[in-house]
Amino acid sequence: MFVLGVDTATGYAAVGVTADGEIVREVSIGPGPDGRPRHSQVLLSEIEASVEAAGGWPRIGRIAVGIGPGSFTGLRIGIATARALAQAREVPLAPVGSLTALARGISESLRTETLGLPVFDARRNEAFAALFADREELWPPFVAPPEDLSSRVRELEETALAAGDGALRFAAELEAAGATVAPPEDPIHRVAARHVCKVGEAAAEAPTDQIQPLYLRPPDAKRWRERDRGVPGG
Repeated sequence: MFVLGVDTATGYAAVGVTADGEIVREVSIGPGPDGRPRHSQVLLSEIEASVEAAGGWPRIGRIAVGIGPGSFTGLRIGIATARALAQAREVPLAPVGSLTALARGISESLRTETLGLPVFDARRNEAFAALFADREELWPPFVAPPEDLSSRVRELEETALAAGDGALRFAAELEAAGATVAPPEDPIHRVAARHVCKVGEAAAEAPTDQIQPLYLRPPDAKRWRERDRGVPGG
């Protein structure tokens, strides 16, 4: 089966197609010179290029889309694009946890470690994280400050290999807690489209209107509105 994979949970846009698990085309587009993600500029063109490399839309049997947790804006762009294409092309759509996709890459890199710890930078001095053992989810996705994440890691009886932009940001805390953080140049720190495809190939399909972002916390705009309502005279 040909699977189109898309993930925009982080600053990188991951797009690619696999055929029975083998990569047909895969790209990872990072932020622009200004440091801002380029999801809205590159996503559709990279999807079309990947689909063309696979032989066209009639060959695509499923779209797998990362649902987060991650960037609010990035997730909205990726999910809205995947939903629109699934409806227009009449292709089944499957949601994929972005941390699960990252963990898939970590599991392929385990050496002496037995656990995979995908960690995204959640901003506000927090991290999105989960824990996996042999692709089995031990900790469901959660958001926490680095000290709380480190406390949980410290209680593990086995060594975890941590990766992701959050693992790099909080490397000192994680390593002090006993985790191994992959080297900064290691590509496992980024969600790969092939892993989105692999996880999505086994995931349950869902109606497009039921594919929703996994935020784990309210968006900034909602927090600001709630804050302003609490200000006298606001």
